[in-house]
Amino acid sequence: MAARKRPDADRLPISQRIDNRMDNPKRRRLTPTDWAIKGELFLNCSCTVFCPCVVSLGKHPPTEGHCHAWMAIAIDEGHYEGEDLSGLNVGLLVDIPGRMAEGNWKVAAYVDERASGKAYNGILQIFSGQAGGTTGLFTMLVSEIIGAEREKVEIVREGNRRAIYIGRKINGEIELMEGADKEHPVMVSNSKYWMGPDIIAAFGRKSRVRDYGRVWDFDGKSAEVCPINWSGGK
Repeated sequence: MAARKRPDADRLPISQRIDNRMDNPKRRRLTPTDWAIKGELFLNCSCTVFCPCVVSLGKHPPTEGHCHAWMAIAIDEGHYEGEDLSGLNVGLLVDIPGRMAEGNWKVAAYVDERASGKAYNGILQIFSGQAGGTTGLFTMLVSEIIGAEREKVEIVREGNRRAIYIGRKINGEIELMEGADKEHPVMVSNSKYWMGPDIIAAFGRKSRVRDYGRVWDFDGKSAEVCPINWSGGK
């Protein structure tokens, strides 16, 4: 009996994704492109207290010596070379062996299944750093892109709660830390952190990663939320 052909699921053809055979990003050339994203990024990582990378700009070691994390990006408004990105969601699996600023990141990307072909490719160009601009530093920090795929990426933003759900691969829920003024969360302001100047402190509520051989649990670990306003330019 002939082997059953695996149905076309979430892994895309090489022509439509950044795949494992991509050249080392340190040899990748930037192609500055007209793009912009406004929205919110939030994440949960393996640090046991608030991530030291924010105030040290990635120079201080993570509390556990390594950084394992998921990131969620909700694009409220955005475009890539004229293609609308508004309303799309992106998830990232990030594996960093030491100090954030020293690079050697391994990253997997999950792009909203609702994205058009051009939007999908544009998002991968942005988050690989190839599109230049705000995320251009990724060409030096990311040493390996371990996968990229279309997925149903569900993002929830309700009050002090944030969550991302990507099938059984990433299920992350975080909660903003309550400050003395309950209307104003605990935050680091006016920083030079790459994501943005204002970083809101949070913590993991129920956080699981199960993909690409990674089995991570971030319950009670460091989390953060950041309004983003990123762009590139020719």
